[in-house]
Amino acid sequence: MTTPFESPVPAPGPAQARPGRKLGPIADCVGSSHRAWLEPMRESYFASGRTLSHLSDRVLLAKSKLSEMLRGVGLYPRWEVIYRLSTELNMPTWPLYRLWRQAALDAQKTREWIDRSTEKTTLATANPKPPLEHGALRQMVEMDYRRYAQVFLFDDPRDAAVASTFDILWLYWNDALASPDIRRYAWNILRATVMSKTPHLDSRPELGPAAFDTVALRSRTSETDRLAQVAESLELFKAISKLPDAQLDVMVLRHLCGLPPENVSALLGVPLAAVLSDERHAVRYLERAIYLPPETGGPTP
Repeated sequence: MTTPFESPVPAPGPAQARPGRKLGPIADCVGSSHRAWLEPMRESYFASGRTLSHLSDRVLLAKSKLSEMLRGVGLYPRWEVIYRLSTELNMPTWPLYRLWRQAALDAQKTREWIDRSTEKTTLATANPKPPLEHGALRQMVEMDYRRYAQVFLFDDPRDAAVASTFDILWLYWNDALASPDIRRYAWNILRATVMSKTPHLDSRPELGPAAFDTVALRSRTSETDRLAQVAESLELFKAISKLPDAQLDVMVLRHLCGLPPENVSALLGVPLAAVLSDERHAVRYLERAIYLPPETGGPTP
């Protein structure tokens, strides 16, 4: 199963040989919010060169239980165990805690359970500052990230997706700094996070929520005009959802979020020429898909 966070994360180098059984993959049943913290934790484990047996002694958890936890098998783990393991693996505690907490809520854990599982740790509720460059990047792009996420998600999932994006980016910050373009790296994380929470139809994201929050809908006063625009928008959004990923992102940012090409280029971390080219190709496809008669390849009325 392909995880939503594979694209922005560089492939790990050859793992150091370890004695004992190799750690298995993450279970298919593990949800996206659980994977958001589990995947970077597994990568930190692989990069550390340490064995499950050694970590088992350090975190006071049986080797079999530690293996299950790192595969997402069994009961959702308590924070005190995650905290001890993250300390051994030198992972930033605060973003990891925020991701763990969101996944706990998604797993229907009560706030009382969450509080009980953190009471034995001291850093669970601390709020250290992220790296300076991370904070600067967040200040520059967060509003546009929210606009993009709003096209696919309603308010609460939108906010959770954007917050998780910056927490994941913090966990991968060294990799982000080493990447060719940090803006592109961050965008890949945002996109993967948003898409992991977005309903899909035929493996393509649904843009339905955007139909009720476009500039055109807000500007029309007639109820008849509004209903007609909803129908037109739904048809357009269905066609947009079939675009290749790069073209879809450009069309959403340009025509639903209202960003100029230069801003889209900066946000995506790609050349302006690539943005203009993606927009051209997308417009041509949409013109054929929506407006041409059936005999020339358009949709059947």
